[in-house]
Amino acid sequence: MDLPTTAGMRRTVSGQEHTRGLPEAHALPPEQVAARLHVDPAVGLSGREAAERATVHGPNRLAEPARRPEWLKFLDQFRNWLIAILLIAAVVAGAIGDVKDAVVITIVLQINAVLGYLQERRAERSLEALRRMLVPTARVRRDGEVGIVEAHTLVPGDIVLLEAGDRVPADGRLLIAESVEVAEAALTGESQPVVKSVAAVGGNGPGRLPIVERTSVLFMNTALTRGRAEMIVTSTGMDTELGTIAEELRSGDEPPSPLQVQLDSLGRRLALLSGIAVLAYAATALVRGDTLSDLALRAVALAVAAIPEGLPAVLALTLAFGVYRMARRGAIVKRLASVESLGSATVVCSDKTGTLTLNEMTVRALWTGGTVYDVTGEGYGIDGTIEAHDASDERGRRDLRDAVLPFALCNDARVTDDGIIGDPTEAALIVLAAKAGVDADRARDELPRSGELPFDATTKYMATFHTESNGATRIHVKGALDVLLARCTGVLTNDRVRPLGDALRAEVVGVAARLGGTGLRVLGGATALVDAPGELRDLPALTLVSIAGIADPPRPQARDAVALCRTAGVAVKMITGDHADTAAAIARELDIRGEVVTGAELDRMTEDRLAAHVDDIGVFARVAPEHKVMIVRALSSRGHVVAMTGDGVNDAAALRAAHIGVAMGVTGTDVAKEAADMVLTDDDFSTIVRAVHEGRCIYDNIVKFVRFQLATNIGAILTLLGASLAGLPSPLTAPQLLWINIIMDGPPAMALAVDPAADDAMRRPPRDPAERILGARRFAAITRAGAVMAVGTVTLLALARPRVGTDTALTMAFTTFVLFQLFNALCARADDGPVLGRYQLRNRTLWLCLVGVLAVQAVAVQLPWARTVFGTVALNPVQWAVCLATASSVLLAELAFRAVRSTRRR
Repeated sequence: MDLPTTAGMRRTVSGQEHTRGLPEAHALPPEQVAARLHVDPAVGLSGREAAERATVHGPNRLAEPARRPEWLKFLDQFRNWLIAILLIAAVVAGAIGDVKDAVVITIVLQINAVLGYLQERRAERSLEALRRMLVPTARVRRDGEVGIVEAHTLVPGDIVLLEAGDRVPADGRLLIAESVEVAEAALTGESQPVVKSVAAVGGNGPGRLPIVERTSVLFMNTALTRGRAEMIVTSTGMDTELGTIAEELRSGDEPPSPLQVQLDSLGRRLALLSGIAVLAYAATALVRGDTLSDLALRAVALAVAAIPEGLPAVLALTLAFGVYRMARRGAIVKRLASVESLGSATVVCSDKTGTLTLNEMTVRALWTGGTVYDVTGEGYGIDGTIEAHDASDERGRRDLRDAVLPFALCNDARVTDDGIIGDPTEAALIVLAAKAGVDADRARDELPRSGELPFDATTKYMATFHTESNGATRIHVKGALDVLLARCTGVLTNDRVRPLGDALRAEVVGVAARLGGTGLRVLGGATALVDAPGELRDLPALTLVSIAGIADPPRPQARDAVALCRTAGVAVKMITGDHADTAAAIARELDIRGEVVTGAELDRMTEDRLAAHVDDIGVFARVAPEHKVMIVRALSSRGHVVAMTGDGVNDAAALRAAHIGVAMGVTGTDVAKEAADMVLTDDDFSTIVRAVHEGRCIYDNIVKFVRFQLATNIGAILTLLGASLAGLPSPLTAPQLLWINIIMDGPPAMALAVDPAADDAMRRPPRDPAERILGARRFAAITRAGAVMAVGTVTLLALARPRVGTDTALTMAFTTFVLFQLFNALCARADDGPVLGRYQLRNRTLWLCLVGVLAVQAVAVQLPWARTVFGTVALNPVQWAVCLATASSVLLAELAFRAVRSTRRR
């Protein structure tokens, strides 16, 4: 059976046809929506019709993601060049009898794979978190009667009844809206509840209005904060706006981290290096007349020696230390590589509400009696003052209680120690009253209500009636200033009520315009005194007593964090669902620079045009969830490494699309936390700056280890090749090569993993994402160090052999090569600048490790049982001194090279 669903489209039971419900419902009259969905709102669907539509549309829940088999997820961890080479090395090492190397490499790779597998499983919880958020039941009208049904059974055409506090179970068009306000922050990022009405809005098309401006419809998982509503369901399950986000999460791919890209490139280059080394050694051995068995054994050993099999372990340790340090500073990392990714970020796209701002409405300005007052304090705490904007204004010391009384009494909110109850804007007005000396609860007790006119989207005001001791009725009103001015005949000044003439009206309008121009939402407060409340259907002539300017203020530390990002070369872009003027005002306070562009303007841009101008834009306002993903992709296409912060459901898809998603842990939804790579436990934007610092330190330490390890490997290759070409015996036997790998992959490498950050870590621009770990300049430095080690080792062997004998000379060569690594570790700590200095003394762990390496090498050479294992002989103090002096040549050579380079630069 085919059923009518959307604008002329049908969706069959087989599921071959798909629709997004009735996306233009906001632009259609309620009766037309009901007609299209073939339902009488007064009766609702019958049970039979609901069951038939359920077979067509399916359950009102989000689709299950396609499950990839767990064993394939585990195998995915081995899909890069470096891991593949190490696997081959492990197999070859086992084949030639080097069981220890084979076992060590295999264990390291298995640990690395398990860690990656466990980290990636967490990403699959995003959709599960979305499903947990869905409403379990709904109140509907079917067969003319109201009853409770499970929310997943809802279908297009169902009539749903909602009251304040209810969550919306599906997308739907409003049929009745009595003083309805809806909190849509989790979906749109809009901090203030949205006033809803039954009036059609916008053009006939789903893409012409942002979600926040579709005031005639309700969206799944938003919540009514005020009023009563009836709606007709237009979209369910994956056809809802929430379903669109779920589909983005399900189909969107996470970009690889810069570190993953660079390690894959490093693996390919090491494979090439290993192949060249093996071919060169094989050719040399054939010329010398070595047997094929000896050639094969040496060639395979050389190939294994060319690969830094300790890299995965040290990489995991480096990232793990970074994760630990970040957790202590307020950031929990879900994916190890995410820490390094944030360190290379070039752009941070930040949500405004709750991230850069407090997500707590605050009155920041008050006008009364011709004076503008600055209101200090933030959020819902009553600490703060109300002082005249112009300190010389004598009127700044007047009593303000009369000015704030309408805001305190014409108000349903409460502020408690545990938070607020009611509308956030009304809570801000309660706090303002407290700062002016009016306790709202006490005032309500002293002047109880005798009646009220609730807020209505049509009238745009709320009024309460209070009986005074003489029997008269005092009316307090708050609402949109233009509406109140139309009903006012007077204005309260310092000493009396003055008639509202043209000049005074112009002054009031000018004040409101100035406050609005700074991004404040303006509300007016008015009062009137009458003999009796009458029918409470209309208001008498009013007297305007005050104007309040309200905003969601920036976090105190956010401005400094933005400035630090700029110093570090990281651009900050605000992405918000809020109004452009409000967003621009907050951006000015935070010194976020660039143009302001709205979602409507983005709709008119092509992807290429957006990519061409995205660097010049600082604020994106009135954006929809799909806009956020589009912005992230535009930045990525420009070569940026993008970090995206967010806390709402609407941010989840962009968090996944960015190189690193950062969710707010306190105010963030479960969906955002599960979709993100990192969660801030303190919701502090400045924590992101600390994470950037940590990420840069981690990348620097990875580079240090790679430089240190590869210099050792290249030195070993060149030493073996050089000795072979010179007709000398091999200075490094298989046990000695294994020993070098163990002690070099161990303590010194691990110590480099926890090296403190360089002093200039946050004073240099982000590294180019395309920059290779093993770039030409760094590879030249590594080769230079390896060549010095090879020349020193082979030269010492050649010179010492006729004087002290072959055995002693070979031991000296072996010892010299090990001692080379002590000085190599110092050289590897920086690509530029001084090799020696105060910075070198800050890593005590490294110095202890180097002393430990010297001690264990002395054991390998001096103790009889160790000499049996490694084929060494004891050395005397003079021979040790010669080895140490020769090994220091790598440090002296690096000092000389950097001095020459510095001179050339000057």
